[in-house]
Amino acid sequence: MSYRRRIPVEFNHCDPAGIVFYPRYFEMLNSTIENFFADVLAYPFARIHVEEHCAVPTAHIDATFHAPSRLGEMLDFVLEIEDVGRSSLRLVQRVSAGGQDRLRCTSTLVWVGRDGRAAPWPDAIRMKMNHFKETSDAA
Repeated sequence: MSYRRRIPVEFNHCDPAGIVFYPRYFEMLNSTIENFFADVLAYPFARIHVEEHCAVPTAHIDATFHAPSRLGEMLDFVLEIEDVGRSSLRLVQRVSAGGQDRLRCTSTLVWVGRDGRAAPWPDAIRMKMNHFKETSDAA
């Protein structure tokens, strides 16, 4: 199973040449992760950050850009879980438009507790992440 999200390329995403300015991709990738946490894990960022005073920062990110994306295109984001660690989560995201690969990104998120240090994932999140990954592996 994979999580899918479509994001239109808007003027605010683009440089003067009308192509996506690369830092905007990272905002869209993070938006996809945020929506994944809310939609699939039922653990929205507002709960994590505001209610629980915890965080899920990105500890590592690696991106390969295959082709430019242009103003007006619709980008398809596909997120998959590669590995669930004690306090980390490794994700793979692929971005395409019209069937053409645009970007591949791997990132590692870490659960950070109230004390500002890495801590184990809460059981409610870990269980759903593992189920999502197992469902993906079986497909």
